[in-house]
Amino acid sequence: MDASSRIRAGWAWLAAPELWSRRRTAGELVLALVLGLMAAGTEELLGSEGLRLLFVGVSAALLSLLRRRMPTPVLVITGGLAPLMSGFAPLLMVVGWSAGRRIVGAGRALAAFTVAYVLFIGTTLVDSWSQQAQMTAVLLSTLYFLATTVVPGLASRYWTQRRTLLHALQERNSQLLRERAMVAGQARLLERQRIAQDMHDSLGHQLALISVHTGALEVDPGLTPRQREVVGVLRDASVTAMHELREVVGILRDGVEAAPSVDESGRAARGTAGIAGLVEAARAAGNAVELRCSGGARPLAAAADHAAYRIVQESLTNAYKHAPGAAIGVELRYEPDSFVLEIVSGAPVAPAPGEVVSGGQGLTGLRERARLVGGIVHAGPADGGGFRVAGVLPYGVGEAAPFVATEDDFRQQSPQAALGNGGPVMGWTVSERELAMGGQKRSRGGGLALGCGIAVAALLVLGAAGVFGLFFLVGSMSEGMIDPVEYEKVKIGAAEDEVRDGLPSGDTIATTGLSGKGPQEPADSECLVLMSSEVGDNFDTEPVFRFCFRDGKLIEKKSYEVSR
Repeated sequence: MDASSRIRAGWAWLAAPELWSRRRTAGELVLALVLGLMAAGTEELLGSEGLRLLFVGVSAALLSLLRRRMPTPVLVITGGLAPLMSGFAPLLMVVGWSAGRRIVGAGRALAAFTVAYVLFIGTTLVDSWSQQAQMTAVLLSTLYFLATTVVPGLASRYWTQRRTLLHALQERNSQLLRERAMVAGQARLLERQRIAQDMHDSLGHQLALISVHTGALEVDPGLTPRQREVVGVLRDASVTAMHELREVVGILRDGVEAAPSVDESGRAARGTAGIAGLVEAARAAGNAVELRCSGGARPLAAAADHAAYRIVQESLTNAYKHAPGAAIGVELRYEPDSFVLEIVSGAPVAPAPGEVVSGGQGLTGLRERARLVGGIVHAGPADGGGFRVAGVLPYGVGEAAPFVATEDDFRQQSPQAALGNGGPVMGWTVSERELAMGGQKRSRGGGLALGCGIAVAALLVLGAAGVFGLFFLVGSMSEGMIDPVEYEKVKIGAAEDEVRDGLPSGDTIATTGLSGKGPQEPADSECLVLMSSEVGDNFDTEPVFRFCFRDGKLIEKKSYEVSR
């Protein structure tokens, strides 16, 4: 097996559906494992431990494995659990991408993402109900959901719809090419039948008249023996022409060589066995013709045998007309897989006598005859100024080549095969791939540019959300933080309104979770907890200040540290 065969076999193995199925399963398992580990690791960084880590990791892996089979339920469940489990952030992006691609119907996809969003916001509000700044939490949660779920879902849906459209257009292109080939083939057959009918009606009639008249003239007692012999030759020639006409008519009508209705000697005379006679006739006419044979002689099918004879006959005729006096070489080679014949004429040694009469269809007819038996014919200039005609014919019955001409075959525009078609087609592939799949490379480049554009857009949205969130967080910090100097200035017994006017409101997400920690609050009091602008000595604790009011007065102020 040569290198190209090994490469093709390797690509075929890589493209096997079973191999791709195993790879997809292995990829899904690896992705589920990675998402589970990321979820558990994120939870551990945020202080969780024990069974919660195991539950989060296993849940993330399980939901990842189910996202292809049940995209809508997995999206809804993940959206509802993500606010409670911070480790679900990577899983939410993967689930959003998969749901956008696999949920059928824009209405269903919109409903699924809406339900997931409602559950996401609802769970966020329930989890932070006892805290302040509920609308702030809704805003940040909405930006988070848009960035991690909606944007990947939209990008995936657009990419999938575009790829589906490219596939549909490729199928349509393939179907049109098949229909075009069928129409061309039927037109070819109709034309051949018309030609056959014309030949049968006109040439058949004229040859029949020639045969009848020469037959009657042959028995005329007024002819000399020499004249009678010449008339007999004419009659035999007309009968032979009739038989050959029937063979041609059979080929034109049915596309296969009709069995000649002559004896075996007549068949052999017009096959490879008759090539030697053609060469001898050419030599007798004064032409320098050399015949060479190589390989063990093998029989050809009747149609191929006759095609070989016609190729040599037409090539010798062209050499007589266009290169008079030139040396001609006829070579027959019996190769292991096919029969090869080559006719090479040298440069003309004398100019052609006047204008050469030629229909211009001889070589075209040879190509068509060879095609019908599964062979090929090539004609063109040879080295040294001569002309070369070469033909390759099968030993058995070959399959005719497609009717569509090579120079007019759209399928040559793409080296890859289209879906549903046996041969390459005009280019997914729209393109692939964009409407012409021959632009598959352009299509893939366009798809890559589209993916990069969507990724950049997603990053811009995330960046904008991050900048907005950072700005909002920095602004809100001033509403929940005071300097220790300000804490010292506040005196116990001062009026509540006076103290609150000089302190931040504490209505910020920065102070969420500080209430209820530290020393017990005085009975029947209302306390304001603020953060310190200075960092504590221990990284695990946060210094805070607490002011407690009762009956319109400040009854207690305390400075202590709480765990982060």
